[in-house]
Amino acid sequence: MSDNERQKILLVDDTPANLKILGQCLRDRYEVSVATSGAQALHMIWDRQTPDLILLDIVMPEMDGYEVCRRLKENPLSRDIPIIFVTALSEAGEETKGLELGAVDYVTKPFSPSIIRARVKNHLDYKRAQGELQRQNHMLQAYARMREDMERISRHDLRTPLNVVINLPQMLLEDDELELDEETRGCLDTILRAGYRMLSMIDMSLDLVKMEQGTYDLKPIAVDLVGVVRKVVADLRTHAAANEVQLVTHWPGAPLAELFITGEELLCYSMTANLVKNAIEASPRGSAVTLSFLPDPTHCLSIHNLGVIPAAARPVFFEKYSTYGKEGGTGLGTYSARLIARTMKGDMGFETSDEKGTEIVIRLPRFVPAAGLVP
Repeated sequence: MSDNERQKILLVDDTPANLKILGQCLRDRYEVSVATSGAQALHMIWDRQTPDLILLDIVMPEMDGYEVCRRLKENPLSRDIPIIFVTALSEAGEETKGLELGAVDYVTKPFSPSIIRARVKNHLDYKRAQGELQRQNHMLQAYARMREDMERISRHDLRTPLNVVINLPQMLLEDDELELDEETRGCLDTILRAGYRMLSMIDMSLDLVKMEQGTYDLKPIAVDLVGVVRKVVADLRTHAAANEVQLVTHWPGAPLAELFITGEELLCYSMTANLVKNAIEASPRGSAVTLSFLPDPTHCLSIHNLGVIPAAARPVFFEKYSTYGKEGGTGLGTYSARLIARTMKGDMGFETSDEKGTEIVIRLPRFVPAAGLVP
């Protein structure tokens, strides 16, 4: 290690013989400086480059080691410097006092050079590791801030062209002077609905961050889950057909006209759409994804497909960024779905096997008229 890279140690002792012995123990590995009083040590530390570690005698005239340690720990410039007390005192109370003031270690005179070197090395290695962890933590925080800024900018920049995607077909559809045939109107309506879905996705990305932080302001209303499922099935039917998968809705008894739960419609749609889309992509070709409304008051919907979740993926199925064997997968679909369910005071779980495939069961609070919510 070069002189510029060598770690710096300050020895503080009013006895020249002790300074000489300590210096001989450490100079071959470290850059060593000395101070013969507490006042001199403070002046050196605060007016020059701070050392990486201090070996500090306790019994010194005018200002003892305890007072030096106290002042160092009170000053932001020096509070993080590790201090090892070196003293002839051996009372347990003295050692406790030094540690309570912020010292990291305590060695007594007469001392062994090998022990001094080992203690110094251990504490310097620990400090260096702490510094590296702190540096990495600062980098991660900077990356997180940069990611949030980029996401915020992206959401803003996406809204500008999206205004055209939404407003232009809407203007054309509302223009009575245009004689649009049904096929053209259908195409414009498809563009319009796709634009609104994209706008909802942009808004949802910000909402998911708030859900993770526990700051999302839930505004629950009575939501017709049957209506939400119908929208999801209609919007994903083309995707299902491309994967040669059927979408089937199932009622345990007579078909329900409506099933009200307490939540937010956009959240319900996003949660259900994510799970159905995943089920479509996990299904064998020629099979079906079945959405079943459940009569159990604590459960409301299940989504079943014949695909099987790999054993390695099951413990982390709902974890963030967890994805197995899915090309282009982000690992956010099931994670965001469960996060949404929990935000709406519900939850979800799954069962999977080679014999039965995979079923995800969603639990959401049923609508209670007495709660003052109007369907």
